[in-house]
Amino acid sequence: MRSLNLDQLRTLVAIADLGTFAAAAQALHLAAPTVSLHISELEARLATPLLLRSKRAVALTAAGEALLPRARQLLQDADEAERQIGLHAKGLTGRVRLAASTGPLVHLLPPVLEQMARAHPEVQVELSLLGTTQACERVLAGTVDVALVSMPVQESADLVLKRWRVDPVMALLPPQWQAPRRITPQWLAARPLILNEPVSQIYRQTMAWFAAVGLHPRARIELNYTEAMKSLVATGYGAAVLPLDGEAEPHQLALHGRIQLRPLQPAMHREMAVAHRRNEKALAPSVKQLLAVLQAHRQ
Repeated sequence: MRSLNLDQLRTLVAIADLGTFAAAAQALHLAAPTVSLHISELEARLATPLLLRSKRAVALTAAGEALLPRARQLLQDADEAERQIGLHAKGLTGRVRLAASTGPLVHLLPPVLEQMARAHPEVQVELSLLGTTQACERVLAGTVDVALVSMPVQESADLVLKRWRVDPVMALLPPQWQAPRRITPQWLAARPLILNEPVSQIYRQTMAWFAAVGLHPRARIELNYTEAMKSLVATGYGAAVLPLDGEAEPHQLALHGRIQLRPLQPAMHREMAVAHRRNEKALAPSVKQLLAVLQAHRQ
């Protein structure tokens, strides 16, 4: 069975609205024989008359009256589909799937998301809370478009990593502790520790920091939710080693004396990168728009 022809439906709607074949032909920029052909083919396709023709006017049959609202809806849907595809091709609509861990999601991504909302309001950004290992796996699997990851991560034939920012890693201490100005592995290893889970990059980096002086401390608790770790530090449960996510965070942490911040000795930093699949030509326009906004926030 042949599908309904949108051009024929558009001709029917124009005749119904304007009242004559001639007016419809003029409005649609068609020759009069083409208008007549559209209607005769549509009537043949549906096996029923749709118009009652007279010398002065044209009227819809009962079948034509039944078809008219459906024809309008089909044409409206087709026009909207064409509009949406045009916007998508220009990167003005669509969706992009972005993954990040807790700290960057809370402290670093808000200005990125605000700029995306202003510049590309019809692009939907879908967020996933993932660590670096999971995020890279999801990018390679095609279920995440862009990820903020902690280095080091090995580039591959399918994975691109673009440096995004470097932040200091600090010791977060309960407010009541007496602490030196700089925190050494020896001093920190003797205190109760709140560390990330072993799957995380910051855990591996922290344990390497201890191991460099022959220390292998065990954590009192391991978890990958940064805000919960900070809350535990504030209660006096232990000390944490975490990157500072953005310039405002030190002031937020120190507010009302909730947490003491101390630099590490030797110093440690967390380098972040933007990860995406290598074939940039195949990236959706909305993904390219997000990559451009992230690049604008690079430090």
